Amino acid sequence: MEESVLKNLSAWCLLLATLWLSGCAVSVIHPPGSAGSTAVSPSLIPFVPSEASVPGLKPPVYPVGGLRPLSSASVDAWTVHALTPPADIWDRIRRGFAMPDLDGELVRDRELWYSGRPDYIERMTERGRKYLFHVVEELERRNMPTELALLPFIESAFNPEAVSSAKATGMWQFMPATGKTFELKQNMFRDDRRDVLASTRAALDYLQKLYNMFGDWHLALAAYNWGEGSVGRAIANNRKAGLDTRYTDLKMPMETRFYVPKLQAVKNIVAAPGSLNVRLPLIDNHPYFQSVDITRDMDVSVAAKLAEVSLEDFRALNPSASKPVLLAAGTPQILLPWDNAARFQSNLEAYTGGRLASWTAWIAPTTLKPSEVATRVGMSESELREVNQIPLRMLVRAGSTLVVRRTNGISTDVSTHVADNGQLSLAPEVVLRKTLVKAGKKDSVAALAQRYAVNASALADWNKVSSTALFKPGQSVTLFLPVELRPGRTAVTKPGKAVPVKAVPGKPALKTVVKKTPRKKPTRQVRK
Repeated sequence: MEESVLKNLSAWCLLLATLWLSGCAVSVIHPPGSAGSTAVSPSLIPFVPSEASVPGLKPPVYPVGGLRPLSSASVDAWTVHALTPPADIWDRIRRGFAMPDLDGELVRDRELWYSGRPDYIERMTERGRKYLFHVVEELERRNMPTELALLPFIESAFNPEAVSSAKATGMWQFMPATGKTFELKQNMFRDDRRDVLASTRAALDYLQKLYNMFGDWHLALAAYNWGEGSVGRAIANNRKAGLDTRYTDLKMPMETRFYVPKLQAVKNIVAAPGSLNVRLPLIDNHPYFQSVDITRDMDVSVAAKLAEVSLEDFRALNPSASKPVLLAAGTPQILLPWDNAARFQSNLEAYTGGRLASWTAWIAPTTLKPSEVATRVGMSESELREVNQIPLRMLVRAGSTLVVRRTNGISTDVSTHVADNGQLSLAPEVVLRKTLVKAGKKDSVAALAQRYAVNASALADWNKVSSTALFKPGQSVTLFLPVELRPGRTAVTKPGKAVPVKAVPGKPALKTVVKKTPRKKPTRQVRK
């Protein structure tokens, strides 16, 4: 038995060596009856399918770390087909199509929509050329359908910085909670939902999980768009009603109803662009970027300069780095165009331009106004607000992490804990407005201070009286009370009936007085 296996293995190795030395095209093995043009790995090593996929053959048990033994039955069951390398990335994607096609009016509608917008297709594919090779590589490594490489066209038009109205972010459009579920870091310094490598890994993990749940790629895609719980409930409702549970049979929102037809339309365009009068730009079947390790904190501008690429191109490959500095503890690698990675390493070794990072992290010891933070770290308030995206009328809470300028006394890089967990927490700044109220009978400084939740001594100072003073009935008393600020309008306080005011975080609920506008009596219309 062992002798037979060794003979078969030797024969197989001899065949491969012969093909390689004779300069023949790389061969791929297909099961009997399959089309030779179906999806295969473009690897230089021939792909041998599992014997478990051949009817009548049981999956063998292989020794750990050993070679796969080939029986004479398994060798005879397969045929060898010549395979030419993919002409470009589109050809490679076509070879990996593995989902069942969807047909119908919605698909035709989306085909017309895309084919009628050549400028839009050109913009999408121009952005996608940077990322497609990596996505296809990951799909093939996982043995997943290569149609999924086209999904970012539907989600974000391949824009890694896209943000939806629902706060989904990145080219795979992850919501914050879903991103955290799939270990995408979201902190002060980076958002992995925008990261090309991390978000692609998470998206394919999620899609594979959904496929395992539903056993159907169309349902998995619907769940990616609508949520697995929603799809599960729709399937349960159809089963209860005795209806089919295919994608086309479920009751779903219009966005999800169009979701798979959109992908099918793009798939049809890639499969046969000429038949739909579409021209796909050439994208070589070659990696666009490679990753480079960094071991020191570094300004984004310095990294781009060392790599000899524009700042725009650098950010296109590293969109998760939204701040002006890369922290080695949190971003241990960067992506660079394929031909620029070696230049970066060479220029970094020869760098004599001083420190690599002019920015660092600073943690607020207490709740502060941005102007107070700027004074402490030696920056202008406007620059501090811009770099950290701090809106007006907001306070920086204690424990918040901010990006600030490095001083001459700081030489150490940011720690791993801060780089991985730094967050900026803001609180509304309490805006006070002068308010006049009329004192009632037996109203004192202490009584009014308690009623309006203000400091008694401050109230006495506002009215230039002692803290034990008693006001006369009807006397005007000056108060400075918080007002609720809304976009485009400000609530004005005047004497009148007391009404509740929205509580400020960390403060007790307040009451102030506003003028009550009398309601007009409706006029009775008389028919003539």
